[in-house]
Amino acid sequence: MKLFLQSFRNHGAFHEDCTLAVAKRVIEAIEPQWLRIGDMEPRGGIPIDVFWQTGAAPEALWLPEQGLAPYRGR
Repeated sequence: MKLFLQSFRNHGAFHEDCTLAVAKRVIEAIEPQWLRIGDMEPRGGIPIDVFWQTGAAPEALWLPEQGLAPYRGR
């Protein structure tokens, strides 16, 4: 999984496209019951808040606050 995710490090595409590509390949490979992908760290001072998930989270699942600050400009 680490090597798979690192293969997108220098991939020439928008974060949204990479997120969707990762999600599609993970779903195809392991067929998870529920999947959430996201939380990109800012690069070059530009925060990127990309999230993708398969549907509503299971009821018993605890999801922590994402803690991403909104973009405030320079």
